[in-house]
Amino acid sequence: MCDVCGCGDTSVVPVDVHERILAGNDRAAQHNREHFRTHSLVAVNLMGAPGAGKTAVLEATARALGGQARLGVLAGDLATDNDAARIRRAGIVAESITTGTACHLDAEMVHHGLHRLPWRDLDYLFIENVGNLVCPAIYDLGQEANVVALSVTEGEDKPVKYPTIFRKADLVLLTKIDLLPALPEIRVRTIEENLEAVMLRPAMLPVSAKTGDGIAQWVQWLRGVGHRRSAACATGAGMFP
Repeated sequence: MCDVCGCGDTSVVPVDVHERILAGNDRAAQHNREHFRTHSLVAVNLMGAPGAGKTAVLEATARALGGQARLGVLAGDLATDNDAARIRRAGIVAESITTGTACHLDAEMVHHGLHRLPWRDLDYLFIENVGNLVCPAIYDLGQEANVVALSVTEGEDKPVKYPTIFRKADLVLLTKIDLLPALPEIRVRTIEENLEAVMLRPAMLPVSAKTGDGIAQWVQWLRGVGHRRSAACATGAGMFP
């Protein structure tokens, strides 16, 4: 796994060192959060396994909004800027964060990425995290909301096998639902039950970036996050503790 955070190998990164890494990350995340709130920018941490459909969801989001909101993306991956290039072709300003060996983004990477993005002019910033169901959940990036993309092709048991990332999620996008007719063994209700077993406030939205099913509801959810963000700023309160 990652040789930066030492995940999966406590002999590489002892617990006390790991705690210091997270403490430094939390300070950087708070710095990012202050930037975002000062400029009324809603930052969404979009997580999920490789191939879960994160980039496709962002492309569909751009099509659905049709210029009604200013969107930007920081796309994380170990190598290449393929996802950022796809997103730019969809009409969204995007920059790539290439992590090399790290299996997640951290707050400092996001902060440096902001230097290459006109984030002050945006309404929404999507931080497309590295494809991984483990490490990205551990790192606060300064986001307002955590969203996990879970494709129907991944099976029904991912929430109970990787509970931490789903426990941190404010919303799970069940992606690629257009493939369900070809997957008779997959029961959406079973996925819902597994999410209910691990999420603090279970929330799942079935979507298809290909057909557009559910994308309008996803956009409505995003607008709700933006409205709550505005209300929180007006009262001086934070959306999350």
